[in-house]
Formats: sequence, C-alpha cells, structure tokens
Amino acid sequence: MHKTPLLFMTFLAACTGEANHLGNPLLLPINGIGTAIGNAGYNHTRGQVEVFVKTNHPALIADIRAGGGSVLSEAFDIANVPQAVRGPHTLQLQSDLQLYESNLEALIVAIMVVSG
Repeated sequence: MHKTPLLFMTFLAACTGEANHLGNPLLLPINGIGTAIGNAGYNHTRGQVEVFVKTNHPALIADIRAGGGSVLSEAFDIANVPQAVRGPHTLQLQSDLQLYESNLEALIVAIMVVSG
C-alpha cells in the first residue's frame, strides 16, 4: 500500500469545515505569527499598566473608592478599556477594593482583564 493516498486523505480530512480545537493545520504557521504579535502587544500594554499602577497605587485606590477619577481614567486609557465598560468595571473594582489595597498584581490583572 502506498503512503501517499493515506497522507493526502489525512490532510484533506484536516481541512474540513467541522469545528475542532486545532483549526485548519495548514493555517497553523499563520495563526502562530498572529498569536505572537497579539501577545507582544498585550505584554507591552500590560507592562505600561504595571508601571502606572505601581507608581500611582494610592491615587488609584482613592479613585476606585470614589467611583472614578482622573488617575483611574488614565489607567483605563493605558489599558485601552472601552468607555462602555469603565463604569460597570469600576463598581466591580469597588467590591474587591480590600484586595487591591494590598495586592498590586491583582489590581493590574483586574484592569487588564477588560482591556481592548
């Protein structure tokens, strides 16, 4: 038996329109490049948010407690948080304020989780 038809059928089956967890294997290199670019952008933004949170932590906590303010708005701007999400997310931040007062990493993650 020749291996060529079996190999061809394997690749053909992989290109179906059916949902699977890997997607089309022929597009994996392109998807990998796109993922790497997306990760680099996210990591850059996260780094900026981390520096901002560490530099402005007391003012951020005060803005969260107050329900908003210029420092919190600037953090949201750096993280590219959509305007429509900011109000509801500020309420969520308020409900977990005790955590964010003592855990800067948790506050960074909480801001980044809604980033655009």
